[in-house]
Parts: sequence; structure tokens; C-alpha cells
Amino acid sequence: MPLLTLKTNLTLSAAQKDTLPALLSSEVARLLGKPESYVMIIVEDARMMTMGGTSEGTAYLKLKSLGLPEDDTPSLSKALCDLVADTLEVSPDRIYIEFFNPPRHMWGWNRSTFG
Repeated sequence: MPLLTLKTNLTLSAAQKDTLPALLSSEVARLLGKPESYVMIIVEDARMMTMGGTSEGTAYLKLKSLGLPEDDTPSLSKALCDLVADTLEVSPDRIYIEFFNPPRHMWGWNRSTFG
């Protein structure tokens, strides 16, 4: 049920494309205390993106999860920004993160919903 989407204007190397999704998956599972078997990761590189009027490296992340601990979004933001900054060399001040906690009946899986 946790879904992390990462969009960046950077073009990822073959090695980054191989390792980044798994790294993000394990970190999201750890941060949210959820089984990694439920975590989905989407990575989209080479997107047309600007921030602050420049095309320097930037990233947009969206973390969607049932029961997302809204009081923990500052620590989630720090952990995700640090991971992206370290792996992609994107400055944390060029990363936006959107957090979303959908109602259980609005999240479908395995021919049903969680609500």
C-alpha cells in the first residue's frame, strides 16, 4: 500500500536504475514500519522539470500510504531528502515531497479495497 513516486530531471545511469528502486523500497518500508512486500516504487528520470527558474538537478517525490503518520512527516521528509541528496546529488532545497494519506476505501488492491 505504500507508493513512492520519484520524478527527476536528471538522467539516471544504468547502475542507478538498478539500485535506486530497491534502496527506496527498503527505506520506505523501514520508515513506515510496513512489510516491503506491499511497497511500490515508481522512478521517472529525465523529466522536463525546473525549480526556481533553473534546470539544475531537482526532484519531486510523492509518498502515498494508508495510515501515513501525519505527525511524522518532518522526519519522513528529512530521511527521504537525505536519501535523494546522497544518491542523486540533488540539493535538499531542490526537492519537494507531497504526502498523502488516502481513505482506506479509496485504495484498491487484489480486486477489492482496504476499506
